[in-house]
Amino acid sequence: MQYFVQQLINGLTLGSIYGLIAIGYTMVYGIIGMINFAHGDIFMIGAFTALIVFLILGALFYSVPVVIALLVMMIVAMLLTSLYNWTIEKVAYRPLRGSFRLAPLITAIGMSIALSNFVQVTQGPRNKPVPPMVSKVYNIEGISVSLKQIIIVLVTIVLLALFWYLVNKTSLGRAQRACEQDRKMAALLGIDVDRTISITFIMGAALAAVAGTLFLMYYGVVVFSDGFTPGVKAFTAAVLGGIGSLPGAVLGGLMIGFIESMWSAYFSIDYKDVAAFSILAIVLIFLPSGILGRPEVEKV
Repeated sequence: MQYFVQQLINGLTLGSIYGLIAIGYTMVYGIIGMINFAHGDIFMIGAFTALIVFLILGALFYSVPVVIALLVMMIVAMLLTSLYNWTIEKVAYRPLRGSFRLAPLITAIGMSIALSNFVQVTQGPRNKPVPPMVSKVYNIEGISVSLKQIIIVLVTIVLLALFWYLVNKTSLGRAQRACEQDRKMAALLGIDVDRTISITFIMGAALAAVAGTLFLMYYGVVVFSDGFTPGVKAFTAAVLGGIGSLPGAVLGGLMIGFIESMWSAYFSIDYKDVAAFSILAIVLIFLPSGILGRPEVEKV
């Protein structure tokens, strides 16, 4: 039982990171019906930005409190990734918004490759380790819970609550929901659709930057290819939970995290990805819209 609970905690931590990335996928898809495959690489850039900020802080100051360092890393990473995502949306996606559906998808894959290669050239192809930032561990009746796991879960809960409030209780959220239902009608009612979509990309990038910072803190290493696998799994989480639903994105992330953790613990770690994608296929057979997704109703 102790081993089982330990794996639940590990899965909760991993799933929280996937959930934060998945929210960016689901917000963009909910408004413009597009899968931003460059989102995983935005997450990776956030992790690299956090690493660089951490090294600069260590070089400039003899000792910086961990809380201050993490906050500075998150803020700088959020600003830079937001700038990247805003530029990508304006330059690469907006001109193709009225074209056939495959054009933005192909462009998103191209932007993903471009960002990955850009980081490989500028930062090098090797793993970039970082000294442990948070090392405290609590032992409760044979179960180990690290402080960094607690931080990851708490940050995920706070950000999910904050973004749920933004989407459901603010004028920006009403504009986003209006654009999701009908962009042309929203524009006729005075909503700046381009601005709303740009802000949505910025919000998704900010969440990806937070996830990248937490990823760096948890694993202590980052490499230029880290955007692909977490990005694909976060997209899987968004589809599993019901793409277009914020709670569904986090629920899907937690499910992927639990599946990977349990499969790695009790079966072969080599097939944990196969298990996760198999569960996705089974769920979509019975729930094509995902667990919390709403089926699309086409009016005639």
